[in-house]
Amino acid sequence: MVTRRPNIVIAISLVLASAILAIAVWLLAQMRDDALRRAQDSVFNVSLLVERDVSRNLEIYDLSLRAVIDGLKQPGLLELTPALRQMVLFDGSVSAKDIGSVFVVDEAGNVRFDSQASPPRHLNLADSDYFKVHRDSPNVGLFVSHPFIPKLTGEDLSIALSRRISRPDGSFGGVVVGTMRLAYFRRLFDGMNLGPSGSMALMLSDGTMLMRRPYDPKVVGINLTGTANYSRFVQQPSGEFFGTAAIDGVERWYAFRHIDMYPLILDVALSTRDIYVQWRHRAWIIGLLIAGLDLTIITLAILFAQQLRHRRAAEDELRELARTDGLTGLNNRRAFEEVLHDEWRRAQRNATPLSMLLIDVDSFKGFNDLYGHSSGDDALIDVARSIARNVRRPGDTAARYGGEEFAVLLPATDEAGATRIAEQIRAAVQALRRRHVASAHHVLTVSIGVATAHGKAVATRRALVDAADEALYDAKDAGRNRVQCYRSTASAAAFDGRATPATEA
Repeated sequence: MVTRRPNIVIAISLVLASAILAIAVWLLAQMRDDALRRAQDSVFNVSLLVERDVSRNLEIYDLSLRAVIDGLKQPGLLELTPALRQMVLFDGSVSAKDIGSVFVVDEAGNVRFDSQASPPRHLNLADSDYFKVHRDSPNVGLFVSHPFIPKLTGEDLSIALSRRISRPDGSFGGVVVGTMRLAYFRRLFDGMNLGPSGSMALMLSDGTMLMRRPYDPKVVGINLTGTANYSRFVQQPSGEFFGTAAIDGVERWYAFRHIDMYPLILDVALSTRDIYVQWRHRAWIIGLLIAGLDLTIITLAILFAQQLRHRRAAEDELRELARTDGLTGLNNRRAFEEVLHDEWRRAQRNATPLSMLLIDVDSFKGFNDLYGHSSGDDALIDVARSIARNVRRPGDTAARYGGEEFAVLLPATDEAGATRIAEQIRAAVQALRRRHVASAHHVLTVSIGVATAHGKAVATRRALVDAADEALYDAKDAGRNRVQCYRSTASAAAFDGRATPATEA
């Protein structure tokens, strides 16, 4: 079936190519999902690691501040020598890395004790946000301030960690405050692998930026309240989403969490471009390979289909050559017999007449002997053309039956119709005026026998051929150049090729 219908090969190749493409697309989609899941796991692990590190260090700093408050409660503290008093109050706190100065501030905002100087440096902190917060509220706990540049050093952006000092009666007695350098967060963030366009940020719960990677001093201290990402940060304790940064406009996948017990929000984000960069590279490679494979399959299918068409055309040509007479171009006897078999069955089934003409060139042997075989071949070709011009219906069949004999099969044609066509053929051959001095008519002529199968007179297809052959011999016996119909009785009808009986005489 495939060899007879080459387009099926192309259709199958298209289906196969589409299936391969669909599988490739599905695999690429799975690979893309896997890339996102790996990125999500990476971000989750990084955020968890940073959260724990920040939480642990803040806890250590908070313990240092608590130790100072506990030291202030020790009896006889003021009677101690300055050096010993410094050790009691600040020994635990000043050893912590990235902690700056630790101050004990009285209720008026004046520095009472200084971890880095004795006597303390003259400094009033009453205008600081951490001082005001503790003064106005006894339940703040550990307070984390906004970023600032310390007045004493004028460098190293820092934040203040502070706790309230309450007198025994609960009234405000001042604050203990220690500065923490933001360089700690910068080093911590820089140690994380987030890709070329990844980001990480730590901010206060009110939206104030403390530190961001990639680092930009101008970003520290800005407030993100009102941005789309911050609005998501404050909706729940932790979460993840795709979003676009308000600072640089880069689309990223975000994972955020609120750091336990502290007014801090941490977000870690990977650029979607970085997430899918390896996937895109592999997708291009796989896509090109699949495109090449599909193109190869379709090209080979087209070439194969073309070969099948050429083969089919060659087979049809060979089949036609096997059914065609090489000299005249008419059907050969084998093809005629096949058509006769089919038309006979159809005529019997439909109860329709079937007529046959058997045509013989008159005195053809004498023509060949006189004019040569080349002229004889030309004469046969002219006769075949005369037959073909008068046998035009699609169902009619003309054939070279053998030598100088021709046969015509006329389905659904009665004797009168067959006789009329036979007379047209006879007249057409005579009208060629091909010279034949060995003939009684002096030109090339044919004799035609007509037989019609309709009813019981001709019972078989072989009987039809025999009847046409008998009618042909009757035409030759009657003087040639005439049409003779088969009769089962002694009577016969004949049409000669001359204009009138008088002319023949």
